[in-house]
Amino acid sequence: MRLTPLLARRSALALPLVLPLYGCSDERPPLRRVVVATGGQGGVYYELGRALAHHLHDQWGCQTEVRATAASVENLRLVADGAADVAFASLDSVALALLGLPPFQRPMKISALAQIYDDYVQLISLRGTSIDHLSDLAGHHVSAGAPGSGTELVAERVLAVGGFARPSLARLGVADSVQALLGGHIQAFFFSGGLPTPAIAGLADLRPIHIIPLGDHVEILQRRYQGVYVRKTIPSVTYHLSQGSVPTAGIHNLLVVNDRMPQADAYWLTRVLFEARVEFAAAHAEARHLHQRTAVYTAPAPLHPGAVRYYREVKPMAAATTDG
Repeated sequence: MRLTPLLARRSALALPLVLPLYGCSDERPPLRRVVVATGGQGGVYYELGRALAHHLHDQWGCQTEVRATAASVENLRLVADGAADVAFASLDSVALALLGLPPFQRPMKISALAQIYDDYVQLISLRGTSIDHLSDLAGHHVSAGAPGSGTELVAERVLAVGGFARPSLARLGVADSVQALLGGHIQAFFFSGGLPTPAIAGLADLRPIHIIPLGDHVEILQRRYQGVYVRKTIPSVTYHLSQGSVPTAGIHNLLVVNDRMPQADAYWLTRVLFEARVEFAAAHAEARHLHQRTAVYTAPAPLHPGAVRYYREVKPMAAATTDG
């Protein structure tokens, strides 16, 4: 499988230094109703999706629906089929969707509005159990994420590159995984999400947790999947970890739409995304990473022309902020 390297489009958005601004702050967006596909409750997608929907409703009078889903894979199908207007998805899922590779049956007509923040692959057990390394999962019951989730995709890849005997796998979302772990029905679970993931933070408040390091497997993931994954570290303070900081794999997250979305709609959604940063930051700390300078790096997903229009407007202002 060959995927476009992530850096291939870093210079793809060739923008002039001075461009006219379009519109003004009191214009009304053409969108009257927006369906936002998010993820399961207890995850970052869901919290940020609610914040985006509230901003669209409160500031612009749009009717909104926040749809809780299994996350990335399901979200991409919903957007491609027109059942959702905008969705959150991890880059590894997007790369497969664009090519129509499993778990997708055909190429998905997807464009990106922005890169928004990074997921961290989190493999959670309770402190004091015998599970300290990926190889220790053999013979145990482990949740690999909900069916149709980005977690399921990356969990299967991590288990494959590990080369160890596979555990018995359950397919649970993060909230159900927490309850199953507390109830002794599983001994560990995967979740790919921003830091802190609300459901995991809640678990850490109840019981001391252990995060299994995955840093030794990042290099092979990068080679096998054309740079889709990046090296990340989960700080010990995130979940009160006594083990110290934990190396793991990370994945960029995108906000995506159908590539047939009218340019005006995509422009306004991109603009509203950045207007809503205060609400985003209040909903979850990962929103602090959203910035126009890095949002354009969405390869291999193409930026929607409406999003390109927005970034062309703000480029002179972003450059002035950086230089000043």
